Amino acid sequence: MTHQFHNEQTNALFRLVYDESVLDRTFYGRDHKDKLLTIAWNRGEDQKITIDNVAYNFPANTIHCLMVSESFQFERAADITAWQFSRDFYCIVDHDKEVSCVGFIFYGPPQKMFIQLNEADQKKADMILQMLQDEFNTYDHIQGEMMQVLLKRLIIIVTRLAKNQFINEKELSGEKLDIVRKYNFLVETHYRTQHQVSFYADQLNKSPKTLSNLFALYNHKSPLLIIQDRIIMEAKRLIFYTEKSAKEISYDLGFEDAGTFGKFFKRHTGLATSEFKKTSASAS
Repeated sequence: MTHQFHNEQTNALFRLVYDESVLDRTFYGRDHKDKLLTIAWNRGEDQKITIDNVAYNFPANTIHCLMVSESFQFERAADITAWQFSRDFYCIVDHDKEVSCVGFIFYGPPQKMFIQLNEADQKKADMILQMLQDEFNTYDHIQGEMMQVLLKRLIIIVTRLAKNQFINEKELSGEKLDIVRKYNFLVETHYRTQHQVSFYADQLNKSPKTLSNLFALYNHKSPLLIIQDRIIMEAKRLIFYTEKSAKEISYDLGFEDAGTFGKFFKRHTGLATSEFKKTSASAS
């Protein structure tokens, strides 16, 4: 079942999907026009989720949040309940930090977070699901606002669970975590043109050394590696999902020439771009 709310004036889009045999997303393809964030809840047994051609285990009764640009598919889509929404629908609250579209569950830890729900958490998520189902059958001028309120409630629940499960708040205070979140968001926004930590440090009014010390507390990735990993991730997507040449991709990602990009890609992946494309095609 797929319910959809679309405000033609603001272009705000919100979908609730469940009990569907097919639920996937191809960002570099048919879904490119719909910039949707996704909160996916696996209500069945453990299954495989494939994100950008990489397979992960999606444990039972966990939630995983997917970025706009991630292509994905599920082993058993019928077991997935998904909330999908555009920035125009929800992100009027960007200033709300942790529970906004630039919040922790989308721009937090670099690892894939599969957020566990206990029985009480499942009941809360179920209640929100039922209330949204009712709202899709209620047609009035505040329908969209009610859906925004319910979605925000869900995001607050998921954010709290994620922080409890993935963050040691004794080592990383809320203020420090906010810097990490802002840094990740800035990288997501500017990685195509800005490849140096100094740019992001200036934007945050911090020194590169301060950022390095902070990220050493947070995870094993340096600020520079976060930029480089994001560039490599996008390069892999463009190689696998599009027919762009290495020269076109190098231009898209802010490199001076294809040769510089090719050396960068091989240094970080161990493969030439042509080798990666062949390997990815044979594995898919």
